[in-house]
Amino acid sequence: MNLAPIVLFVYNRLDHTRQTIEALQKNDLANQSELYIYSDAAKDKHAETEVGKIRDYINTVSGFKKVHIVERTKNWGLANSIIDGVTHIVNQYGKIIVIEDDIVTSSGFLNYMNDALTLYKDDKEVMHIAGYLPEASGQEALPNSFFLRFMSCWGWATWKDSWSNANWDAQYLYDKINNKKELKKFNLNNAISFHKQLEDNINGSISTWAIKWFSTIFIYDGLCLYPHKSLVKNIGLDGSGVHSAIDANNTIEKLLYSIDLTKIELKESSIGKKYLMHFYKYGKHSSIKIRTRHRLNYLKNYRLRTLRRLLRKL
Repeated sequence: MNLAPIVLFVYNRLDHTRQTIEALQKNDLANQSELYIYSDAAKDKHAETEVGKIRDYINTVSGFKKVHIVERTKNWGLANSIIDGVTHIVNQYGKIIVIEDDIVTSSGFLNYMNDALTLYKDDKEVMHIAGYLPEASGQEALPNSFFLRFMSCWGWATWKDSWSNANWDAQYLYDKINNKKELKKFNLNNAISFHKQLEDNINGSISTWAIKWFSTIFIYDGLCLYPHKSLVKNIGLDGSGVHSAIDANNTIEKLLYSIDLTKIELKESSIGKKYLMHFYKYGKHSSIKIRTRHRLNYLKNYRLRTLRRLLRKL
């Protein structure tokens, strides 16, 4: 098999980076895969020491077919570094597997990614392979693999022809979806306000890449392949990252070791979409029983508030 290169983006979190690389080294295909590590330069004097420690460590990494180190001489920022690095490598190899410095993979992650890249390489509707799926109620009912128009960037893969469609103009992307019907679809039936990330990129309050890649896929009616259970977990949801906050809702208890992929129909899964919609709307505990309890509590509190208002008028 012609394996896809792995591209890892790191900055200043040594412990997270070490865990990420050690998990990759345990992958079945690690010693047959080329690894590119992009190390961003320090944004300020405060970060120089930690960036130096990162660079000392990554220059000792082994366990792969070949390790390539790219040390940025200026601070690019995560979004620009990823866009530039992915574009350069995917144009060279035609396909790519991408992780960041806080993504711990199962030992079957590379098998899954390479199998999926091979299986769907001629299907232009498929633009993205996702390794992450949040844990929530109803997960056992999901198919082995399925497609969504929604994109997850925690351990992913794509092809050169798909990535070439990427548009990084947030205003252009926002204008394309800025109507009631499209916004509802984009926001998973209004379960979450993804469009606000585009607005924040437009007004300059954030500078991110993933929402623009997701928007591109959405506009092209592209599909993203998902496993029925996550092959990765994000260990950076501890507030340590530049763009990450503490988030217990996205924690993963146990990773999927392997998945036997077979080609499936190229259409969005209604079961998968409903599952993700419930996760973003209700969180990990999104069963009917839990949702009913939340609804009853809401109605109880609503009646109490109404009664208090009436009593105040007496």
